[in-house]
Amino acid sequence: MGLALMASTVAAAQAVAVTPGTMPRIGTVDERFQSFNIEMLEVTGGRFWKPYASQSDAANSSDSSARSAPVGMDPSLYEYRKPVHLDNPRLRKLAQALAPAYVRFSGTWANSTYFQDSDGEPMKTPPAGFNGVLTRAQWKGAVDFAHAANLGLVTSFATSVGTRDSAGVWTPAEAQKFLDYTHTVGGTIAAAEFMNEPTFAAIGGAPKGYDAAAFARDLAVFKPYVKKAEPKMVLLGPGSVMEGGKVTLPSMGMIKTEDLLRATGDAFDGFSFHFYGAVSERCAKGPGAVAGTTRDAALSADWLARTEGTEAFYAELRDRYAPGKPLWITETADAACGGDPWAKTFLDSFRYLNQLGTMAKHGVQVVMHNTLDASDYGLLDENTYEPRPNYWSALLWHKLMGTTVLDAGTSPSPDLHLYAQCLRGSQGGVALLAINADRKASYTLQLPVDADRYTLSAAELESGHVDLNGVTLALGTGDQLPALKGKSLRAGNATLAPATITFLAMPKAANAACR
Repeated sequence: MGLALMASTVAAAQAVAVTPGTMPRIGTVDERFQSFNIEMLEVTGGRFWKPYASQSDAANSSDSSARSAPVGMDPSLYEYRKPVHLDNPRLRKLAQALAPAYVRFSGTWANSTYFQDSDGEPMKTPPAGFNGVLTRAQWKGAVDFAHAANLGLVTSFATSVGTRDSAGVWTPAEAQKFLDYTHTVGGTIAAAEFMNEPTFAAIGGAPKGYDAAAFARDLAVFKPYVKKAEPKMVLLGPGSVMEGGKVTLPSMGMIKTEDLLRATGDAFDGFSFHFYGAVSERCAKGPGAVAGTTRDAALSADWLARTEGTEAFYAELRDRYAPGKPLWITETADAACGGDPWAKTFLDSFRYLNQLGTMAKHGVQVVMHNTLDASDYGLLDENTYEPRPNYWSALLWHKLMGTTVLDAGTSPSPDLHLYAQCLRGSQGGVALLAINADRKASYTLQLPVDADRYTLSAAELESGHVDLNGVTLALGTGDQLPALKGKSLRAGNATLAPATITFLAMPKAANAACR
């Protein structure tokens, strides 16, 4: 449905006055604010969350080292993937279009991945205490990918039983091999967590009975080691997940973040956490059913506010135990366990962009989407690397939203979400993001200056395609990205049709905070 038709079929729009020239500055974000993950398991090859549409046998793999599922998880939820082709021209081009950004190679499986520090035949079976193998060639591919696409390299370290001494204490031996080789091939780790999600350490292969005291003991070894071995690296932590919101899974042996922080003190350079508003349909069964969500709730005020609630929980802990440290979300998507079926559709773009706007407003420095290209929550289709709606949303954010965050004012409705930042590449310009999550009502913005309008819409919300100003976005010949041109809009009224997302670029806003 075209924008003009959509606007003509709705009732009289509610009017909202916008004052871009006087919006106050409320903070800044990292220039790599919008970033993404590539799971370490993608690099090595192995079993990751099986896409809903897949008909393949999840257990069919010739590589026995890649077959294991995380501790306590149902193996039928996973599907084997060959190592990702990080040298694929389309994948590199689309990643580079979002740069500068961070790419995080981590995930649950990284906790128990052995680094094979030789150029011989890849190991078929990992050493005792590990569940997977990362070869030199695979890691060099990851480093080369980051260099080629202008991406800062972020990771975590192996922490499973195989990395420990006879007393069960973590040792730097495996990390040393990994970092030495990284340096040999010209790589630098920009930031890292000690382990992925220590709040659920057992799932990642930590020793039986692992607790906050054990984490503090390990960190007391890891921190001085890594500060010498990789002195410019930002040490992130604790990297917690599933607290402070409506999704909690205490039955899975959770270690509370407050216990981790109480044991470690102010040990990190940046305070990191992960956020998922729900668990996906794959995992929302049995006791986990209450942690799921529905497609009908995807535009609700409750759903879109969940990130904010979790951020407030972790920010309060940061303020008490690590005051002044920057907040990073190092892993996030619509739902844990590979995303819900609608994660790959336009329906999830409301969550994606609202999350970026909300977190920028609250001072979170970096937000890393999970994933770039794997399972249903990937920005790209994992087989073709074709962009999904969230990728186009990310590209528009990158094009328009600068690093200075402004206060867009109060919205008159819980279904209209307004965010503003200085317009990228413009002196005094303002970019306004207006998300109309109401499925029936429209709104009108009263603009005092001319603007370029970029409206995302879809004929069906659960479509894998998205229109920009009424034209479907798609790659051109030779994977050429479309120009993403705005539609000129004179000062006056701008109608926001139901269930649409609009960016307004106002280069003549003359906002002093943006000079």
